[in-house]
Amino acid sequence: MTELRLRPLRTEDEAEAVRAHHELVADDFELLLGWSPERPWADLLAQYERERLGTDLPEDRVPAAFLVAEVGGELVGRTSIRFALNDWLATYGGHVGYGVRPAHRRRGHATEILRQSLVVARAGGVDRVLVTCDDDNVASAATIERCGGVLEDRVEQPDGGPVKRRYWID
Repeated sequence: MTELRLRPLRTEDEAEAVRAHHELVADDFELLLGWSPERPWADLLAQYERERLGTDLPEDRVPAAFLVAEVGGELVGRTSIRFALNDWLATYGGHVGYGVRPAHRRRGHATEILRQSLVVARAGGVDRVLVTCDDDNVASAATIERCGGVLEDRVEQPDGGPVKRRYWID
């Protein structure tokens, strides 16, 4: 297997990242957080850089690294690593959110994305990492457990969204 590498999005990633975004929207997952067809690509990249630096953040955002996962020059997924938790993240979202494009699943990419995300989170000062997944997402639960996740509880969302499993990784 070619080595998976996490890296920031670049200007030249736009077309492939937008394709990947549309693939994952079908699974109710956003590859590109904050993207819309009307938004200039450079503006989105600047937002990700501000989040990484923790500067000029909207009230509902926390310092975070948004990274894509690349294998053999192809974007296979992404991760968002939050270095702090607000109330919503502490209950439903966690420190790490990751996803893999449908054509690249069942190859160990999710486990490697999460494993590398834990390294980035710890380098950013997060010692104990909260990772969540939908209660019925057996594949994601297995990935989190493979990376050392210990289930703390399951929580219902007030908006009627899916029940979330909450795992801690020390």
